[in-house]
Amino acid sequence: MLNVTSISLITGHFLFLLLSGITILYVYKNRKRYGTELIACLISVIILNSGFIYSSLFMCSVVFFFSLEINLLLWKLSIISGFVSVTLTLVIYYFFREYKKIPLGPFILLSVLYGLLIGILIIPNSVVIEYALPIPNSFTIIAPSNIHYHFNIVTGLIIIILYSFISIYFIYNSMMIYLRTRKRERIFPLLINSFIFLIPILMFITYIIFQLTIFRELDIILLWITIFGLYIMLIKEPEMFFILPNEIYSINIYHKSGVMLYSYNFGKKFEMDAAIWGNILIGLNHILSEFIDKTDKIDLIQTKSAEIVVKYEDDYGYAVVVITNRKNSIIEDLIKKFSINFKNTYILELAEIQDLNRIINISEFKDTKKIIEQNFELYL
Repeated sequence: MLNVTSISLITGHFLFLLLSGITILYVYKNRKRYGTELIACLISVIILNSGFIYSSLFMCSVVFFFSLEINLLLWKLSIISGFVSVTLTLVIYYFFREYKKIPLGPFILLSVLYGLLIGILIIPNSVVIEYALPIPNSFTIIAPSNIHYHFNIVTGLIIIILYSFISIYFIYNSMMIYLRTRKRERIFPLLINSFIFLIPILMFITYIIFQLTIFRELDIILLWITIFGLYIMLIKEPEMFFILPNEIYSINIYHKSGVMLYSYNFGKKFEMDAAIWGNILIGLNHILSEFIDKTDKIDLIQTKSAEIVVKYEDDYGYAVVVITNRKNSIIEDLIKKFSINFKNTYILELAEIQDLNRIINISEFKDTKKIIEQNFELYL
């Protein structure tokens, strides 16, 4: 007769696989909504690893019995897989603070601990498997309480240190993200989920210390619940993933004559060498003065401290110039929507100044601020 705990875990596992598959498909289909394709890719890899690989390895090592050697190998692989997921999650969190920049100190320490863990797991007797009943002769479904994995002191200590370091750094990054984000109410669920994520980690540490299987099963169940909450957040609030890695410094609208129709500063710290900015303006003015006849126009200017994204509207003779820390599909989409709204609002005024001999009254565009605030409100 099958054990109730085994049936519950198997059912939960397959339900979790289904939810993970649905979430990966959603993230892939809506990858432009997650800020950058790199972040969407990392999120998908984390879901694949935690939802499919780690969960499956864990289940195969505690609910299904193959042989002592195979189950022990599956258990060790599940530990490594779990740390891979947590490490990738840390990378995403740090990208929210410093995009594509990995802090050497913490991640060197993490790499050393991770290397020690893999090295110690290769050594015989670092983890010992014990089966409470007579060993089955063939593959079978077992009660999780019948199979035990005992860690020696060194292995257990390395895992506890590694998890403790990850937990502290995880919470530190979560707090930094929360404190630096203007729209804190949008990022609050991410902060809460970060603290909840520590509960299954605590369960696993408790299992190592007390060697009671109940804590091992609580670890996977609480992890499923935590990741399920993350899935809901990924589907419901994907915008938080592009709010964090992006900064918009200013938006400028230039007429083809070179006259600036409107400028909006987001009030964020931004420094650019005056000579560089002057050269950029000269180049833009040259392009703007002739862009009706141009087919290939510069739409991105990169500097050391920022990227300047240009959206041209040939029919109405103006260009939207956005200074940001980096260009991505989200920024492009927002600029496109803003330009359409701006054009529809001032279609008569823009038509009148198609003639370069007309005097341009920039005060006619003073309400552009409202359009900017409507389209870029997440960055205000």
